[in-house]
Amino acid sequence: MAQGPTRLSLALADEASQRRVTPVDVFKLARQWWLDGRRLNLGALADEVGVSRATIFRWVGNRDLLLAEILWSMYSQVLNAAIKEAEGTGAEYVVDVYRRIGEVIVGFEPLRRFLLQDPQYALRVLTSDATDHHDRLVAAWKGLLDEQVERGDLDPQLETDELAELIVRINEGCLYSDLIAGREPAIERACKALRLLLASRCPC
Repeated sequence: MAQGPTRLSLALADEASQRRVTPVDVFKLARQWWLDGRRLNLGALADEVGVSRATIFRWVGNRDLLLAEILWSMYSQVLNAAIKEAEGTGAEYVVDVYRRIGEVIVGFEPLRRFLLQDPQYALRVLTSDATDHHDRLVAAWKGLLDEQVERGDLDPQLETDELAELIVRINEGCLYSDLIAGREPAIERACKALRLLLASRCPC
């Protein structure tokens, strides 16, 4: 005669049935949809995870903000990897970080697809005040620059907040705009411009 379920199996089954969907669950599903090239529809997401549409909007804000979170999660991983792997010090280190990020972005097919499917919308999410993606990038680059300045490896002519803004704008023009226009981004040319921006103050 087969033995019935144990108290453990019943407890585990009960726990699984009572587990609630969280905003992180929605984010993970949405990110996978985006990577797969599937259109992000908040109503479809709500149906998929089994919550109301009002709940989805309360959790993620709107589609633009959800996409910004997805894009930032990707960029921050690439940025952190580049920071760990980049070589050199001061300006050369910063340029190497930029180059490594650019090379990954150029080869990232989901981002290419996103930019080409609806360029105007993609740029709104990536570069405008509709989301905080641009501001997050600027803050990340300012932190990187400040670290090099504090170590004494960088003494730029511009303040680090101005430099960070310019680096991000160069990135947006060189990578996003070129990809949309069907051109391969000129990463090395952008690196040359970045070296000029990072030039040290005059010692006189």
